[in-house]
Order: sequence, then C-alpha cells, then structure tokens
Amino acid sequence: MVTKELLKQLIVSFQNTLPASVISRETKIPLHTGKIITLPGVRRCGKSSIFLLTINELLEQGIQKERILYINFDDERLIFEPGETDKILDAYRELFPEIPFSAVYVFFDEIQELDNWAKFVRRVYDQETKQVFITGSNAKLLSSELATSLRGRTLQYEIFPLSFSEFCLFKGIDTNYYDVQQKAHIINAFSEYLNNGGFPEIALCEPQLKLPILQDYYFAMIYKDLVERYQIRNVNNVKYFNRRVLTNATKPTSINKIVNEIRSQNQKFSKDSGYELIAQTEAIYLFLSLTKYDTSYVKEVQSVKKYYSIDTGFFGALLPSTNMNKGVLLENALFLHLRRQETHVRRLHFLDDANSHCDFVWVENGEITQAIQVAWDISDPKTFQREISAFEKLKCDNCLLITSEAEQEINEFGKTIHIVPAWKLLLSQP
Repeated sequence: MVTKELLKQLIVSFQNTLPASVISRETKIPLHTGKIITLPGVRRCGKSSIFLLTINELLEQGIQKERILYINFDDERLIFEPGETDKILDAYRELFPEIPFSAVYVFFDEIQELDNWAKFVRRVYDQETKQVFITGSNAKLLSSELATSLRGRTLQYEIFPLSFSEFCLFKGIDTNYYDVQQKAHIINAFSEYLNNGGFPEIALCEPQLKLPILQDYYFAMIYKDLVERYQIRNVNNVKYFNRRVLTNATKPTSINKIVNEIRSQNQKFSKDSGYELIAQTEAIYLFLSLTKYDTSYVKEVQSVKKYYSIDTGFFGALLPSTNMNKGVLLENALFLHLRRQETHVRRLHFLDDANSHCDFVWVENGEITQAIQVAWDISDPKTFQREISAFEKLKCDNCLLITSEAEQEINEFGKTIHIVPAWKLLLSQP
C-alpha cells in the first residue's frame, strides 16, 4: 500500500531540488500545447533529464515550483493497489489546497510501471489538467495505449542516448572543427563515442566504471524489462538470442536461423517465440530494426531485416574484444544518427536488390532521395571501388560515402559522390 505521506514526501522533496542542475539536450519539449507530451526511449537515455530541462524552462517563465507535480513510478516504494492512484492527486491537493489542479504541470516518469496507467493519465488529462508529460521505456506498451484510449490527445518525442554533438557538449569539447587543435579533440572524442556509446552517465563517469555500468544497464533491461514484464521463463534463451542479434548487427538477420540454433541445443523455443522476442527487444529499445526497401509494401514487410543496437557501447560491454569491428560500430552510430531524422513521410531503409546494395537509403513518396554507404577505410582501391559501385545503377544523384576520416568529392557514373568523415556528419544537426 502506498501512503499519502510517502507521496507528499516525494512531491516536496523533488520541488526542493528545483531548479535542477542539468546539461542541455537537443530535444526541446513544447510547454503549452494542450496535449499529453510523451517521451518514449530506452532506459537511462536521459528522459528524466529532459523533464528537468522542461521544468527549468517553466520556472524561468515564472511558474512556481509548487505547481510542479513529479512522480517517478520506477521507485520501488510505489507499488499501487487497484484504485490507489487517486492518492497522488489527493496528496498534492492536501499539500497545496490553494492551487487549482488545472494550473498544475504533471510529470509522470516511467509510466509503464503503473498498472492501467493509460486510464489514469486520461482521467487526469480529461478532468484535472491539460498539462501532462509522461515518459516510458517500452514503446509497444506506450504506442498501443496511445493508439486507443489516448488517441488524438498526445504528441510524441522519441528520446535516444546522446548524439555525438550532445556527447561533445557533455565532455566540454568545442565542436569548431575549423580550428586544427579542436579538430584533433573532436576526432579523439568520436573514437571514445564509438567505443563507449552515448548513455549520459557513461559520458561523464570514470573510465574504469563504464564497462560495469553498461553491463548493469543491459541486465536491468533483460531481467526487468523483458523477463519480468513479459513473464519469460527461460532466461538463457533470451541471453543467447540477444547475443546472436548483437553479433549480427548491421547485417540482414534471419530470426528463423537463430531459433533453429537454440532448438539444436535441446531447448524449447518456437518460431513464434523468436518473433515475439525480437518484437519485445524492439519495444524496450534494446534493438532497432531496419527494413529493406521494396516498391511492394508486402515484400518490404516480409523481407529479412537488419538490427542495430540502441547504443554502440553494448558491443564492447557484451561481446569479446576479438569480435569488435570498427566498421560495425561506425555503421551502427550512423544508423542512430539517421534514425533520429525519420518522419512519417521520410523513411529510412537499406537496399539489396539485383542491381545494387546500399547500407542506407532515404525514401520519400516511394522514391529514393539519398543513398548512403558506410566504410571505415577506403584506402584500398578494391574497397573504394566496391563501395562507390553501389551508386552506379541507382536512379538517385544524392550519394554519400561515410568513412572514418576520408573527405573529398568525386565524379563517377555521371554523379557527384560526396565522401564525408563520420564525425563531421554526426555533428550536423538533424
């Protein structure tokens, strides 16, 4: 049972920390839309920090801290019995009886931890205040509720770990790469970003702590977000499955093949279980998928997908160092950069047909508008020729070849191909 005294303590304790000391992020949340603002994203990616930045902005606009109601449902003390969620509203009213609830800004963090959360949030929005902000670490749970009981009431802002430009901000690195000395710092920072990833805590912690913290993040996702939430019995199957997807990251991945590998070890694991598990890992943002472009929507949906890790730091934390591949890290980092820019009308795919293969293509209105290849090192003439040949038969003149350091423009196949170092592209604003 959750008591109102505990809730009062949590509400006031949070208000006493305001304004919060927090580093800026690129995502800016609108304050007065009259919609429920939702922030889905992987655990520990900085959703709460964006809440704090939003609250700081409200305070700068003259909103009293007493008008801020913040509850983090990931607090292990908050185990609500059915019908108890009204205690949150009652506790606030008893603390501040002079403030009408319609003037309150409500921030609910990790809302998926609350049973029947959507009905509660809708009631708060419909009956109490139009200023509601929520975060969640399970995209599937959020999207299903947003599409049903909260339909038409929400605006969604997907949150990722730090972009490279945010990473440089956290590290105090000037991103003016026209300064030769600063350029060297940027390139060193990019190497660190590839190897350790972009989780905010990882960017700021001591080097010896990065590996154990990343491993702790992963196991929290495995046990709390997957095994516990989806009531999965065989944890070893989950571990093996995830490891295989990670080792095959950036390549087309057959879920059936992984299922058969698990079954060959005398484990019970059906094809349906495999497809359920990959969907669940995507729901908690452990992996993100990329579909192959096809003019036929049915073929596109049915084709084998590529999978990418939500953070490049997981490669070093979970795989033997002998398995590390700089090209994989580079492509994964570029995918995360591009994925942030996706919209309903501008979709990201990979291309693999009889004429050509491209790591990424942007598609708008059924047409490829940009083609992107990724290669760590193109100093070998054979590698260089292989990479640019991907653009030869494409009906697209907007071609990019992303490398670790090479930079130039070439004219081939009647097209201008831009060769750009990844660190420079990742510093460009989405």
